[in-house]
This record gives sequence, C-alpha cells and structure tokens, in this order.
Amino acid sequence: MSQPKPLKSEPSVAPATQSGWRARWFHIIFGHDDATGRLFDLVLIVAILSSILVAMLDTVVDLSERFETAFYVLEWIFTIAFTLEYVMRLAVVARPRRYALSFFGIVDLLTVLPTYLSLLVTGSQYLLVIRAVRILRIFRILKMTRYVGEADLLWSAVVRGRRKILIFVSVILTLVLIFGALMFLVEGPQNGFTSIPRAMYWAIVTLTTVGYGDITPRTPLGQVLTSLIMLVGYSIIAVPTGIFAAELAAGIRDARQQTVCPGCQLADHDRDARYCRACGAALTRTPP
Repeated sequence: MSQPKPLKSEPSVAPATQSGWRARWFHIIFGHDDATGRLFDLVLIVAILSSILVAMLDTVVDLSERFETAFYVLEWIFTIAFTLEYVMRLAVVARPRRYALSFFGIVDLLTVLPTYLSLLVTGSQYLLVIRAVRILRIFRILKMTRYVGEADLLWSAVVRGRRKILIFVSVILTLVLIFGALMFLVEGPQNGFTSIPRAMYWAIVTLTTVGYGDITPRTPLGQVLTSLIMLVGYSIIAVPTGIFAAELAAGIRDARQQTVCPGCQLADHDRDARYCRACGAALTRTPP
C-alpha cells in the first residue's frame, strides 16, 4: 500500500485536530498543494494587493476627496475579511498562542489593528494620529511573504550568514566611531561637528558614499580624513553583498538537489518531500 502524500504547509504550525471542520479548514488555510489551498492563497493575495492599492490611493488628496466613501467602505471590507482570516487561523491551529506571537501572527494582527484603532481616536485634534495609524495598513504586504517560496531561500541565506554580517556591522560601527571622534577633534563645533554623535552621523553619510553635504570639513587634515573614509567606503561596500551572494549560491545548490522516486522515477519534488506525489513511494535523494 502506498503512503499518503503529506500536505505541504507552514512548518511552524500544526492542526488542532486530525478530523472535522477544523482539520479541513487548516488544510485550506495553511496548505498550498491542493486546489482549495491554492485557491485560498490566490484570493488572499488579490485581497492583500487590493487593500494596499486602496491604502496608497487614499493618501492622494484629490482621490481621497472624490472617493472618500468608497475607500472607507473598501477598507472595512478588507479589514473584516482579514479579521475573519486571523480568527480562523487561531481556531484551527494546535497552539493559538504560539501562532499569535509568531512573526506571521503579529503581521496578521497588524493588518487589522489600525482600522479598529482609528475608531477609538475621536476629535479633530487627533486626525493626524489617525492618518499615522492607518499608514500601518501597509504591513499587509508582509502577509504575502508566506506565499513566496523564494522568500525562504533568501531568508535562509541571511540566517546562515548572520555571524559574518554581525562581524561586518561591528567593524563598520567601530570605524564610524573612530572617524567620528577624529573629525570632532580636527574640525570642532565651529565647522558643524558639534558633538561626537553628530560627527558619527557625518561619518556614516560619507562612508556609505551618500554625501548629503550638510556637514563638510574645512581644514586640510579633515579633508584628508574625508578622502580616506571615502576610499574605505568604496572598499567595504561590496563585503555584505559578497557574503549574501555566497550564502545564496550555497542555498541554491542545496535546492537543486533532486529527489528522485525509485518507483516511477519522477524527479520534480519539493526538497522536504518524503513520498512521491505521483505513486506514493518513499523518496531517495540524489545529487544533480
């Protein structure tokens, strides 16, 4: 007898029950392999993009004045829909508290919270606060990351290179502190370097080759230090890119490992698949 094909879902969650309506809705909401799961994902992605579009257009003064009522109604439709989705996710998982405190759980909450908070803030003097809170609706775009498989590959590259990146950031902060302190001593308050934090801001702007020009060195020694910082900035700007690219390449090589079915020889399987999606046989992994 062939083994059943396991459903692909988010690895950090588990169904509350193995049967009944909660189990079925768990497969619909968190599963991405069957037709109903893919349809749910598609509808949700369309809703997310539509809600982001409405939030963006609502900040355009002319459109906001002309379609204020329509934008208001659409926003509440999206909010109610996302609220029901959030409640259903909590209802069908085995550990609702754990999911609520997870990254995606917090993101799901942020997608609906701003609209409800706007109801609690009344009075014309708080209109700016309402607008600021409503801007948080842009966090809905983060909901899409769970449906983009490549996001896992990018995130895993960042995680694998986190120690190298941490060392790089530490070196940069050390250089910023050293150059900022030197420029504070060389230039002084009379040339705009009023404090070491202010000089560190200048060092960051110069080191990253942005160069706003709001603070500039006046003394010859300060200009020499500035030239040195520019050269250092050009030298190290490629370091994090190289770290990320190396880890990403390693992740891509791992992802390209083929999982071949010994029964039907089908090789198009997910990396974490244990059974063949065609015949149900146990899978073996072979290099490409």
